Amino acid sequence: MGLLSEGSPLSWEETKALADHVREHGVNQFINLYHRLKDRQGDILKWGDEVEYIIVKFDDDQKVARVALRAQDLLAQLNEKELADPNGVKSLWRPEYGAYMIEGTPGKPFGGLMAHFNLVEANMRYRREEVTELLAKDECVMSITNFPRLGAPNFTYPLAQPRPEDPLSSARSLYFPDEAIFPGHPRFKTLTRNIRKRRGEKVSIKLKVFKDTKTKLPVEGAPPGEPDVVLLDAMGFGMGCCCLQLTFQACNITEARRLYDQLAPLCPIMLALTAASPIYRGYLTESDCRWNVISSSVDCRTEEERGLAPLDQQKFKIAKSRYDSIDSYLSPEGAKYNDVPLTYDEKVYQRLVEGGIDHLLAQHVAHLFIRDTVSLFSEKVHQNDNEDTDHFENIQSTNWQTMRFKPPPPNSSIGWRVEFRPCEAQISDFENAAIVCFVVLLTRVILSYQLNFLTPISKVDENMQTAQKRDACRKEKFWFRKSSKTTEQRAAKAQAQALAQAQAQTNGKATLNGNGLANGNGNGSENGDQEEQQQPLTNGSAKMNGHGNGTTNGTTNGTNGSSNGSSNGADSDHTDTDDEENELFQLLSINEIFNGKPNVFPGLVPLIRSYLQSMEVDTDTHCTIEQYLRFIQKRAAGELITTATWMREQVLSHPDYKQDSVVSERINYDLLKRIQGIQEGKQVEPALLGQDYHSKTKTKDFIPPALQKQLAKNGCCEEK
Repeated sequence: MGLLSEGSPLSWEETKALADHVREHGVNQFINLYHRLKDRQGDILKWGDEVEYIIVKFDDDQKVARVALRAQDLLAQLNEKELADPNGVKSLWRPEYGAYMIEGTPGKPFGGLMAHFNLVEANMRYRREEVTELLAKDECVMSITNFPRLGAPNFTYPLAQPRPEDPLSSARSLYFPDEAIFPGHPRFKTLTRNIRKRRGEKVSIKLKVFKDTKTKLPVEGAPPGEPDVVLLDAMGFGMGCCCLQLTFQACNITEARRLYDQLAPLCPIMLALTAASPIYRGYLTESDCRWNVISSSVDCRTEEERGLAPLDQQKFKIAKSRYDSIDSYLSPEGAKYNDVPLTYDEKVYQRLVEGGIDHLLAQHVAHLFIRDTVSLFSEKVHQNDNEDTDHFENIQSTNWQTMRFKPPPPNSSIGWRVEFRPCEAQISDFENAAIVCFVVLLTRVILSYQLNFLTPISKVDENMQTAQKRDACRKEKFWFRKSSKTTEQRAAKAQAQALAQAQAQTNGKATLNGNGLANGNGNGSENGDQEEQQQPLTNGSAKMNGHGNGTTNGTTNGTNGSSNGSSNGADSDHTDTDDEENELFQLLSINEIFNGKPNVFPGLVPLIRSYLQSMEVDTDTHCTIEQYLRFIQKRAAGELITTATWMREQVLSHPDYKQDSVVSERINYDLLKRIQGIQEGKQVEPALLGQDYHSKTKTKDFIPPALQKQLAKNGCCEEK
């Protein structure tokens, strides 16, 4: 959820008066932090996941399921282990927005060993079991993105009613009671109140209802003139959703900026693949994902900032909510794809530049700082800008974007990091682990093969909207880069071709092989499919830091003209070297992006498989990763359906469904009972997980001693 400062929250009027104070000191804090840590080098790969959960209470007699407002009680018990042994616990637990939500992470980060991929699912399973032990028999912890009847009458246990007319209510919602907001930290109700007050009215989240044959219009609560809209009116409808997030530590700031940029175009792709939330306030909707719901739920922009009134009291017209996709790239390679006008505070920008921050990073921070603080504590107003970073983090942590660029905390061993934020929570630990391991492996491939997924920001924005459409994973197409080479590699290829042609003219007998290389020295691939021509990347070790040195298959990174323009034969460059921008990008299906399209793109999964063939992977880990990759491939191909599509089908086929778009209490109960059976391995759902699904992975809680011993011999001991 972000920065959880301790102290006494200020009123909105007090917070608003201090907005410029927070902004000024936040910028100074970032400049000081940057100069202390900009030259930090050599941090190893560390990574971890965050899974958010909802606590559900079943009434088996009445056939009703409600969210259980037990998070504060559960967290007190879950945190006892951490307090007793901070360095020895296998899991960490933190509050989330909802009084029915908790967030679990591994006790310590995973690292750069291939064997760590075999620990993820087991750790997720441990977390679920750890919570389950504290629950009553009629309660269940679920990794679902949204409780289907959130905001419908009587959705909480104990029962709580909204108080829209109560001036002391934080949300003033027609549907979402304040009791459903986590009570254990003042940040959550403070944010709710201040976002509403800054905006000048309640937030307005509008979703098109799924129109069935008997859908009644107008939908209950629909705004005037919009009869087919399911209206949600509180921060809790968005921040009360769950997600799956990942954080990676880079070796230095340059690598962090590169990862930030390269992963950003993949955010809408992963959002579509993980779509899991088609039901809101008890209605089937036309959306499959939570993203726009959360975006609108924290949209504190005034009418002036939204462009609905001329600027008078405000400085800027702002195109997006503070929760949305990124607006600019950070690496020099990405600069030319920043094709959307970026709104930023010119005064803040100049201060950053004068403070020694480069243009791209300065405009990124200045863009974050067009937002006011919406939560401030009296004890945190006055800080030492040379040591503290709370004012910077105050703004940074309330800009909730698809990617987050994270400087090292002060006085910490933690390095420069990036956070990958788009994925929806999946039902089972197997699915969540598969998504996590896939994305982490993709970062290694990007850095090791020097791949380039950069796409104009305007097209990434378009993809974000496409990703949320009903059944987008199977039906929609997305802008994607045809070439996955860096500009430098394409230039190296052109240089190699020119040298080969010159040689051909000299000796009259050299030939070109279709990859622009003389005498058959190319990678032997013409269609970008997976090749078998592999050489070890790691000299027998099981390390995978892959910090972007561009050295693969014995070639250089293409900066001196001696590269073959290829990375292990895995990725042919299918675009012309004239770099015509309108030819670099093509509309591809999710299947084509993940599994490949001949002569256009080799596919994300084949690229990962190529990388894995050049790594030394123990048998159990290989088995586990292979199960994950097959699952990803099948879902991308449409052989398996997304959670959102599966939930729709469950509702539409339920005997109590009346073709009216309404998810009744009984339908909700049966749906969640079925989900409980899936996550416990008692319910087989072929369309969702395959015909013979029972998690076939070899996941373990620990790296086996025999493997530890072998890794030690190879100089690959697990870093402490």
